[in-house]
Amino acid sequence: MLKEFREFALKGNVVDLAIGVIIGAAFGKIVDSMVADVIMPLIGALTGGLDFTNKFVLLKSLLGGAEAPATYAKAKEMGATLGYGQFLTVTLNFLIIAFVLFLVVKAMNRLKKQEAAAPAPAPEPTKSEVLLEEIRDLLKK
Repeated sequence: MLKEFREFALKGNVVDLAIGVIIGAAFGKIVDSMVADVIMPLIGALTGGLDFTNKFVLLKSLLGGAEAPATYAKAKEMGATLGYGQFLTVTLNFLIIAFVLFLVVKAMNRLKKQEAAAPAPAPEPTKSEVLLEEIRDLLKK
């Protein structure tokens, strides 16, 4: 059973999947940083300093129970909070990742079509075919 598991774990597909998951996690961190550190500040600058990370609704403040604090982190400590700014940021992360994956799949499909369209090289003749050709040529003479 251990031998079967080792064969399964070392198959190309499993290793490729593991590499894909690790690269995907690293790519997710890159996208998170790009959205949080580049795109959202630009959107904030275009909208007059709007900061999406601190856009929330404290449900207690809707019921008249408490004043909403200035930051989303403090609001989460106070109780149930709708963090729609955080949701917008995560949604933007998803859209960027989905678009990049779309481009990767599109490029892979284009490469596969090019490989399929390229003619396969003609196989070299076998020894018997070469001998038969020589016999044919001698008979023609």
